[in-house]
Amino acid sequence: MNTDANGDMPGHTEGPFRVLPGRNDDEWLLLDVTSADPVYVPRSAVPDVSVGNRIDGTLEWGGEEPTLVDATVESTTRFRFRRTDEPIFEAATSCFEAARATGDAMGSRVTYDTDRNPNGVLYTFAAQPGERDLFAEFEDGTKPLEPLVARAAENADPPFSVWVLDPDEPFVAVYIVLDPDGLLAQTMADTY
Repeated sequence: MNTDANGDMPGHTEGPFRVLPGRNDDEWLLLDVTSADPVYVPRSAVPDVSVGNRIDGTLEWGGEEPTLVDATVESTTRFRFRRTDEPIFEAATSCFEAARATGDAMGSRVTYDTDRNPNGVLYTFAAQPGERDLFAEFEDGTKPLEPLVARAAENADPPFSVWVLDPDEPFVAVYIVLDPDGLLAQTMADTY
């Protein structure tokens, strides 16, 4: 969290922020897009948003809890976090295997539709030894998804449909589907 020179909370912090799940159903986690600083706010502060939306606004500290003022949705990109025992799709498995073959902990690849048009960007992250849970780190913002989404936005216009999957495999998959209303997004929703 940003603090001033005295270690106090600032009077206000301007967005943009990425909306993530809160610690319970009554709050949102707002992750500062630039600094990745987390702030929890009541869901009632921004009732008409979904997980993954990018919002602009100002957080103001006047008491113990910050309030969000002048909030507007910049992008309706949605994030979906799923722990699943459904079989993982072949592109994710081959992406992970290619990374493992070269000794890399992360793999990436662009996926294409049947007409050879890009329809997604896929990342796989090898499971970490010990107590580290990459899926949980993506979900709570400890490991921000923002750099991956920003990279996808260099070649395609948001909004996207972002799927963070923790399958019964030795990796976590992050799949950025470029058309949130397209066939691939529907297939992902039907499967996971």
